Amino acid sequence: MLVEKSLQALATTGVKRLVVAGGVGANQRLRERLTQAAQQKNLEVFYPAFEFCTDNGAMIALAGALRLQAGAVGSTSFGVKPRWDLETLGA
Repeated sequence: MLVEKSLQALATTGVKRLVVAGGVGANQRLRERLTQAAQQKNLEVFYPAFEFCTDNGAMIALAGALRLQAGAVGSTSFGVKPRWDLETLGA
């Protein structure tokens, strides 16, 4: 799905280069399939080294712990939109 959506985004925008970042960049199968598909369409894909393909969950947890330790108190309620239609964000 990520390969298909990435290629579709590149085709729609006319962009010829893609940067894969974050935790998903460590997925070896994704790298293989995306690289192969990009080569077939004469596109470039860039990946960071594996040690830089990290999820930011630990960073967010640490930031929250430090804020709590410093006495910061705030609202913990927020809305989750797991199927948020990206077209509603505008361009």
